Amino acid sequence: MTSLVWLANNVSHYHRARADAFARSWPGQFSILELSNKNALSVLQRGTCDIAQVITLFSGQVIETIGRTTLRKAVWKYLDQVRPDLCCLNGWGMPGTGAMLVWAIRNQVPCLLMSETNERDSARIWWKEETKRRFVTQCSAALVGGTWSREYVIRLGMSSESVFDGYDVVDNEHFRAGAEKAKLDSNHIRALLGLPCEYFLACARFEPKKNLRRLIEAYSVYVQNAGFESWHLVIVGDGPSRGDLESFAEDLGIRDKVVFKGLAGYQELPGIYGLAKAFVHASTTEQWGLVVNEAMAAGLPVLVSERCGCVPELVRNGANGFTFNPLNTTEIAQTMLLIHMNKPLSDRMGKESATIIAQWGPERFARNLRRAVECALVHGPRNSGMFSNAVVGLMAAW
Repeated sequence: MTSLVWLANNVSHYHRARADAFARSWPGQFSILELSNKNALSVLQRGTCDIAQVITLFSGQVIETIGRTTLRKAVWKYLDQVRPDLCCLNGWGMPGTGAMLVWAIRNQVPCLLMSETNERDSARIWWKEETKRRFVTQCSAALVGGTWSREYVIRLGMSSESVFDGYDVVDNEHFRAGAEKAKLDSNHIRALLGLPCEYFLACARFEPKKNLRRLIEAYSVYVQNAGFESWHLVIVGDGPSRGDLESFAEDLGIRDKVVFKGLAGYQELPGIYGLAKAFVHASTTEQWGLVVNEAMAAGLPVLVSERCGCVPELVRNGANGFTFNPLNTTEIAQTMLLIHMNKPLSDRMGKESATIIAQWGPERFARNLRRAVECALVHGPRNSGMFSNAVVGLMAAW
């Protein structure tokens, strides 16, 4: 019976939906090796997987507090015990991935790379790219987010026939059902969650790349054009810059129109999505953007930065939403106004979002992970030479 181990930093709700979907269809042994069950961001804490087996190495400890040597030894000890037939690596930058790859090389076990990184998501430095190339060429297959991440791993040395998509999915049914339930009792849910009657929704960590300051500025332009009928802007998330963003909204004269909701739990989110008029995601750089999946599953039109990795797969301009240049305040405001001014268009776009995202759920992840696993097992372990092995060894020691 073929066994595989998937290394994960912390099993969040996203991992849970994917892992259970795969476990339902996989005839062999499957486990997730979780480095820690404590996430620094509490809303990402999981319960337990319903089907997939989760093994936690460091219970109650945040990853950043665990020494790399301690972590490496724990990963090797577990792998020595279970001796899997295949190792699944969650990217190349996560603590423990280098250790798992070193173990696999030493024990002649094939590896499968899971990645959502694309060439557009950050500036590229030649020596880092060369290091990644050494890492990627040790893997026998890859499961990626979509078009852009596929192109990137191929450029780094993965053969095109060994790359499969579907890594970036969410539990569509959780968001669809929760959104529909909220709409049936909208007045009560609005009061319970402190939501305005009509609003754009943004959901993001408060960090520079999420571009929230420019989004608020664009929203103020939209308000000037839409007048007293303008929708509110609800921002779900939190971070050190919250005070500055609140002050910025105050300076623009729109503080009463911008709702800083704070962090929202997994069970609350579907209702918040479901009662929104449209979703807007303005990141200047984004590997994928799973919040777009969530919004689409809830049946919303989506306004998305053209730099988000999910755009080629999920956003069809004029069909289920619009893309925009995240550095162009006027362009962001125009897309918001366009959705606001055309309710029939907005309704059609929401339905189209639901249709598109139906093809990008946990079932796709499970199906294509299985194809990737079978591909990796056929190809067997790869060994690209002494220098590549040395580079991977150094990565394991970081």
